[in-house]
Amino acid sequence: MTSTLQSHVIAGMLANDPLLSGEVGLTTLLVVLIKVVVAFVGLLLSVILMVWFERKVIADMQNRFGPNRAGPFGLFQTIADGMKLIFKEDLMPARADPFVFKLAPFLSLIPAFLTFAIVPIAGSFNDGLDGVVTILGQQTFMQVADPQIGILLFLAMSSLAVYGIMLAGWASGSKYPLLGSVRATAQMVSYEAALGLALASVLLIAGSLSTNAIVNGQAGFRWNVWMTGLVPFVIFTIAATAELNRPPFDLVEAEQELVGGFHTEYSSFRFAMFFLAEFLNTVTMSAIIVTLFFGGPSGPTFGLTNWVGVYILPFFWFFLKLLVFLSMFVLFRATLPRFRYDQVMDLGWKLLIPASLGWFLLLVAVRVGSDQGWNLVATVLAAVAGLLAGAFLLILSIRASASKRAAVSLPGEGT
Repeated sequence: MTSTLQSHVIAGMLANDPLLSGEVGLTTLLVVLIKVVVAFVGLLLSVILMVWFERKVIADMQNRFGPNRAGPFGLFQTIADGMKLIFKEDLMPARADPFVFKLAPFLSLIPAFLTFAIVPIAGSFNDGLDGVVTILGQQTFMQVADPQIGILLFLAMSSLAVYGIMLAGWASGSKYPLLGSVRATAQMVSYEAALGLALASVLLIAGSLSTNAIVNGQAGFRWNVWMTGLVPFVIFTIAATAELNRPPFDLVEAEQELVGGFHTEYSSFRFAMFFLAEFLNTVTMSAIIVTLFFGGPSGPTFGLTNWVGVYILPFFWFFLKLLVFLSMFVLFRATLPRFRYDQVMDLGWKLLIPASLGWFLLLVAVRVGSDQGWNLVATVLAAVAGLLAGAFLLILSIRASASKRAAVSLPGEGT
């Protein structure tokens, strides 16, 4: 009796999924295994298609053919490149730390898989269905797991990914990979703060850390992108691009300066794992953006309650939204020039973090005013006035700091 109670308490702490609300039997384990395998295979296929899609779109923009040899329309080119890397010679520098050098690629790859586990990809959220589906007679959600701390898990995994890059540069025993990894640490810490503050605005509106509850709250086109006032979405997207080390924030692997960046000394399958992690993170982050701001798989089901309305249409809406943001990241790579490092730091610390914090405080003021019955117009005006005063003081401090730096003469200057 005690063991049964303990299992129920643990299941309640770990997940909101109705699959784990009762006794955990063989069928339950089979459903979990099916969801894990589908998520794993789906992510790998998405990476293959994403690499092909990015190369094709950029080639079209540059009046080139792109991949067109391996398979129809070059679809198998990514597989061919992966096989080539697998059979290449695996090298390790003489000064490398063997254990950490081998561990680093896994620390970059695993967080992407774990983050995708909390993303709902199907299930109807209309008419009070809450995204519940039936698989093998068991009610569950169309996501691998829905822990009560789902968003905190996402933040933890996004922070953990930097360890793979940092350790890869440190363990290589070379100064150029180390410079690339140090850049990665500074950049990801800088933009993690802005990303977290933008995410706090979503949590304020949703009132839950569960991704399923966040999607459920956006049913009926009550998307957080406009419920939060658009600003958190813009900040989150910019910060996510910097977290992914994608252009124009790809200073971590700026080949003009770092000879390839943190993975310079890697070859063969270990290099392929970093390459795989980059595109996995792109797909996963796009799915997180869709989940947080655009309702995930929620959308019109046209009154259908059969398998078409529960599985096909929700997945279609999710895939369509996901494709929009994947295309956005491709266009970023094709059109935007790389920032200078000082510009990256200025954007993160002097603009995104203050803007995300100020907007969050504005939303808090509106929420508190609404709960307390205050005049909404007066509350908003008072909050905006406070934010403008804070912005004015911030600008003054930045200008004062810049003038002091300009006044300090460098050694040997003026002689």
